[in-house]
Amino acid sequence: MDKYYLAVDIGASSGRHILASMAGGKMQLEEIYRFPNGMDNKDGTLCWDANRLFTEIKNGLKKCKELGKIPVSMGIDTWGVDYVLLDKDDRILGDTVGYRDDRTTGMDKKVYETISQDDLYARTGIQKQIFNTIYQLMAVKETHPEYLKQAESILMIPDYFHFLLTGVKKMEYTNATTGQLINPVTNDWDYELMDMLGYPSRIFKPVSMPGTVVGNFTKAIQEEVGFDCKVVLPATHDTGSAVLAVPTNNDNAIYISSGTWSLMGIERKEADCSMESMKANFTNEGGYDHRFRYLKNIMGLWMIQSVKKEFEEDLSFAEICERAAKETIPSIVDCNDDSFLAPKNMIQAVQDFCRKTDQQVPETIAEIAAVIYNSLAKCYGDTVKEIESITGNTYDTIYVVGGGANAGYLNELTAKYTQKKVSAGPTEATAIGNITVQMLRDGVFASLPEARTCIGESFDIKRYNEKGKQF
Repeated sequence: MDKYYLAVDIGASSGRHILASMAGGKMQLEEIYRFPNGMDNKDGTLCWDANRLFTEIKNGLKKCKELGKIPVSMGIDTWGVDYVLLDKDDRILGDTVGYRDDRTTGMDKKVYETISQDDLYARTGIQKQIFNTIYQLMAVKETHPEYLKQAESILMIPDYFHFLLTGVKKMEYTNATTGQLINPVTNDWDYELMDMLGYPSRIFKPVSMPGTVVGNFTKAIQEEVGFDCKVVLPATHDTGSAVLAVPTNNDNAIYISSGTWSLMGIERKEADCSMESMKANFTNEGGYDHRFRYLKNIMGLWMIQSVKKEFEEDLSFAEICERAAKETIPSIVDCNDDSFLAPKNMIQAVQDFCRKTDQQVPETIAEIAAVIYNSLAKCYGDTVKEIESITGNTYDTIYVVGGGANAGYLNELTAKYTQKKVSAGPTEATAIGNITVQMLRDGVFASLPEARTCIGESFDIKRYNEKGKQF
C-alpha cells in the first residue's frame, strides 16, 4: 500500500491539495484539488473569507476519500502575518482582515512611541513591513480595543485551520516570527514587548516547532470527510516550507522563493540583528530546526499577476514572458515602492512611476511586463551584493524555487543581473517543503540533507549560466 502525505498549500491567489508518496526512492506529487483565493472588499476593508477557505480545505479532504488515497498525515501552510482573534466561545472577533488593507497606515509611529524602530529590530530581527502583526494589533488596539479585551486566544491563519480540524490550538514557530513579536535568541514570544505595547500576552499560546503533532481530526470532521488523519505542523509560513525544498546541501547558497512575493536570502544558524542588517532591510524569519531565513521581501510576481488580470487580452504567464523577452525598453521601477503594494491599477502604477522618474513610459503589455521582469532581476542583483557585503561570503549559484521558477525569461535576466548561475525548480516547492516535514516526522528521511538530496533527484531542475543561457 502506498503511504500518502497531504499538503494543503494556500497562497494569496489560490489554494491546492497536493498528495505525495514515495516510489523508487523519489518523491511523487499529485494535485487533487484546487480553489481560488483572494481578499474580499467588505465595506472598504480587505478581508479573507475564513469560512469559505475552511470549506474548501474540507472539500479537498473529501476528494482524498473519493480517490481512495487516505493520507497518514496532513499539514496546512499559508502566507504570514495574518491572524484571528477568538473569544471565549472560539468565535472570530471582528473581520479576518488581510495584510494589504490600509488599516495599518500610521501604526508604525504608534508602535515607535513605545519602542524605537532600531530597538525593535535589535530585539526581533524582523524587517519592517507595515502589515506585520505587530502593526495590525496596534490598529486593533486603536480602533477596536474591545476585541483585545474579549479575546481568549490569537491564532495565525494556518494555526486556526489546524484548530478547526483537531480542536487543538497550537502556534507554529515559522509563521509566528513573521509578526515581529518573537525573540530570535529564545525562539519564543517576547512577552515583555507585548506588555510594553499593551497587547494581552495571555492570548498567545507557547510556540511549537515544525514536525509537532497537533492531533487527529475531531469526530465531527471525521464524519464529514469520511476518514481520520493526523495533523502535523509543517513550516506553516509558505516561505518557510519553500526554503525547505531548496535542492542543495551547500550552506553557501542563495535562494529565491519566487511567487506572489520574491523572498531572497540565505539560511543561517543565528540571527543578524545588527543596524547594518536593518538598514539593508533584511529580516530573520524562523525556519525549520531553528534555522533562520535571512532574507529580503521583494514585491515579486504580484505585479505581473495584477497586470495579467487588468489587461484586456487573456494571456498565459508563458505568453507574457515570451512577448516581454522581445522588448528593449530600458525603464526600471523600484519593485519595493509602496505604490505597488495594492494599487487600484497596477499598469497605471508602473506607468506613473516611469513618468515621475523621467523614463520611457511602457504602453503595451509586452513593454509593461519587460519593465517589471527587468526591475525584479535588477532588484535581485542589488540584493545579492548586499548579502555578500553583509556576510563577507561570495555565492556562485542562485536557487529559484516556487512558481516563478517557470518564468524562463525572468531566470535568464536573474542570471545576467546577478552574474551568477541560476538553478530553477522545483516549482511546487511550498507543498514539497510542507510534505518533507511530515516525512521527516514519519521517518521516511533520516535528516534534512537526505530529504534535500531526494528533492533534487525527484523534480525537474533547469540550470542557466551567468549569461542567462540554459545548460
